Amino acid sequence: MTSKLLPGNIVYGGPLTEREAQDCRSLGQYILDKYKSFGDQTVLVDAVNGVEYTASFMHKSIVRLACILQKLGVKQNDVVGLSSENSVNFALAMFAGLAVGATVAPLNVTYSEREVDHAINLSKPKIIFASKITVDRVAKVASKNKFVKGIIALSGTSKNFKNIYDLNELMDSDKFKTQPNFTSPAASKDEDVCLIVCSSGTTGLPKGVQLTQMNLLATLDSQIQPTLIPMSEITLLTVIPWFHAFGCLTLITTACRGARLVYLPKFEENLFLSAIEKYRVMMAFMVPPLMVFLAKHPIVDKYDLSSLMVLLCGAAPLSRETEDQIKERIGVPFIRQGYGLSESTLSVLVQTDEFCKPGSVGVLKVGIYAKVIDPDTGKLLGPNERGELCFKGDGIMKGYIGDTKSTQTAIKDGWLHTGDIGYYDDDFEFFIVDRIKELIKYKGFQVPPAEIEALLLTNDKIKDAAVIGKPDEAAGELPLAFVVKQANVQLTENEVIQFVNDNASPAKRLRGGVIFVDEIPKNPSGKILRRILRDMLKKQKSKL
Repeated sequence: MTSKLLPGNIVYGGPLTEREAQDCRSLGQYILDKYKSFGDQTVLVDAVNGVEYTASFMHKSIVRLACILQKLGVKQNDVVGLSSENSVNFALAMFAGLAVGATVAPLNVTYSEREVDHAINLSKPKIIFASKITVDRVAKVASKNKFVKGIIALSGTSKNFKNIYDLNELMDSDKFKTQPNFTSPAASKDEDVCLIVCSSGTTGLPKGVQLTQMNLLATLDSQIQPTLIPMSEITLLTVIPWFHAFGCLTLITTACRGARLVYLPKFEENLFLSAIEKYRVMMAFMVPPLMVFLAKHPIVDKYDLSSLMVLLCGAAPLSRETEDQIKERIGVPFIRQGYGLSESTLSVLVQTDEFCKPGSVGVLKVGIYAKVIDPDTGKLLGPNERGELCFKGDGIMKGYIGDTKSTQTAIKDGWLHTGDIGYYDDDFEFFIVDRIKELIKYKGFQVPPAEIEALLLTNDKIKDAAVIGKPDEAAGELPLAFVVKQANVQLTENEVIQFVNDNASPAKRLRGGVIFVDEIPKNPSGKILRRILRDMLKKQKSKL
């Protein structure tokens, strides 16, 4: 992987030479063909109950479910919602949706009813798959939205929706015939959207990122091998939620590589470590809070983690200190960071054996262009000059669904403006140093302060509010609120925290606490001066 500098300080990762995925008729067909070719190879392992699933089982089940979806009226370019924790049924639902040429819209399982309503009104799903832990919530919201024609319960059921189906009953029913030679419809690759993933913006509720067939197929062709061992011989572990863009896209890429993917529905210390030991996991998808756990938690020493060769870390920056602690403690030879956004499909930058300087997020992947611009003037900057990172390539999203203004702000002349401040050095390795956007990164999740602020302002006792991220070694950042009380009212920190707990998903809770202030610092145009708030927080800590 050799980057080069083009005229005008544009960095190019080199041409994409692999075209296997892009030449396929659709992403759905590519996944089916891959699973068919892997035969009786184990491709998924449920680490909770120890059940292993072969590629042939996945192929047969995806085709069966795809035929059922067609009978239920799902057509090419319709939208299928998916609200579930990691499970084999999540994978089957997503791949069956892609197989019929539908757009799949995963939903965060921690969303409140308000957030589910917002998300499905962006994507307008005809059918929604829901698991036991989400089906009641999804059904209540769906009953108020006529575009939802049916819910398929992956497990459990609900009385809150009339057209609700049980997945197992559908799969076993004689009413549905399976087409022996099922083929996925040919896609208009540059136009057809295959995924709508929710990305938190800085201006409130999540935006729906539209990823096209070409976005995914080109990304599959650009994936590099993290080690010299073929992916088909590697056992990976993931606990990253598949409804999250990082998790969803790594599920698709590992499925197409034939790796054995061991998965967990959520992080539990003993289960996570015992899965590595039991299945001799060689590679794991990680986020910084998991890395901190491996580096520092005393329980880690009780397990044999000697099989681990590669840790692939994304979603938020990883400190060099944590990386060194893990290498020293466990002996993992390779720790690789990458950088990407939901809007860029997956990573645009990735560390390699050759390019992995301390603190870097690697070099450009093939097919990707990058530039660094002055955020104020737009001037193109050269090596070692800090500015906003912008990227161009086949992985850049089509746009935000139903939000032309935000799309035009994010993508200008084909360039995705990330809002992150960084630079590249003389070897074209990239470094992230700050961000223009105000997103709080909590355990790899993006939490928009503006949404929590808007929620707080609905409380009659609160006059004004501002939210920032409080640095935390384990979680990255914890949402912390500065609150101005209305005159002559009684309001406690616990009351404010409970109010947010009752109205927002877990990642948005005020784990950093509440600080009562007389006023929120703002500039003349009314923009909150978060830098001043961060300084106030530092001063308060120094007093303690």
